[in-house]
Parts: sequence; structure tokens; C-alpha cells
Amino acid sequence: MAVCGLLAISRPALAQSTINLDLYKQPAWELLIGPYALHWSNSDEHTYVVLLGIERAEADGWIWGFSAFRNSFGQASAYAYYGYRWDNLFGNPALYFKLSGGVIYGYKEPYEDKVPFNHNGFGLGIIPAIGYRITPVDAVQVGALGTAGLIFTYNRRF
Repeated sequence: MAVCGLLAISRPALAQSTINLDLYKQPAWELLIGPYALHWSNSDEHTYVVLLGIERAEADGWIWGFSAFRNSFGQASAYAYYGYRWDNLFGNPALYFKLSGGVIYGYKEPYEDKVPFNHNGFGLGIIPAIGYRITPVDAVQVGALGTAGLIFTYNRRF
């Protein structure tokens, strides 16, 4: 009974965000770890996707970064990008939206048609993502990979 009362009292406090947006008006680096990708279609050719990236978040919302990953077909790949982050999405300081665009490398034969405008393994990518800040320095994020699927990442700000 006492536990139920304690949970009822603490619930409103947990619902309020402890994210201070002033922290995000400071330039910082973020480490991105992508342990899982969900594909819209099942294919026997799909392999386990893993991503490791570094991103620079500027004080004015602009972002740029680089990620290395093993693509859905087991090929070593990379994404160099530039974009923008919108904080305080829907009035929630923990919620944000990112849009990045850049050059993707690594989708080679016979998968070169999986990335738009691909030539000799170099193609173009645009990735919209929505994220949620768990703590002031930790976040989880979901990025849309065109018509292929979603990438889930954990981001650590330092």
C-alpha cells in the first residue's frame, strides 16, 4: 500500500522534463551507437546492421558528422552529413527532430541501386530522425532510412 502511494506521489514529478535547453545552446560532440535497424521488407540478403558515429552539434542548431556502419548487405559503409536539429518539439524539451543530408559510401554491386544517385559506391542520403533525451547527456533516436526501414541509435553528448 505504501509503495502504491509513493508511486502515485512521484508520478507527476517523473512526467516533468528535467532537460535544460540552455545546455543544447552550447556546442558539443555526440557519440552515436546504432545497434539495430528495422527493415520494411524481409530479405534473406539482409544482415545485422551496426553503426558507430560522431556528430558535432553547434549552438545554433546546425549539426555535422560522420558515421561508419555495416549496411544491410554486410558491406562496410559510411555517411558524411550536414543538417539541423530542432529542439523543444511540441513544447517538450526532451523531444527533438533532426534532418541531415550528405554522401553515403559503400553500397556496391550488386546493391548499388539501394541508394539514390549511386555511382561507384557513392550516393546521396537524407535522414529525418526524431529523438528523446533520457537525461541531459543521453538520448535515443529513430531515423528513417528512405524506403528501406528505420535505424535506432543511442546518443551520448560530451
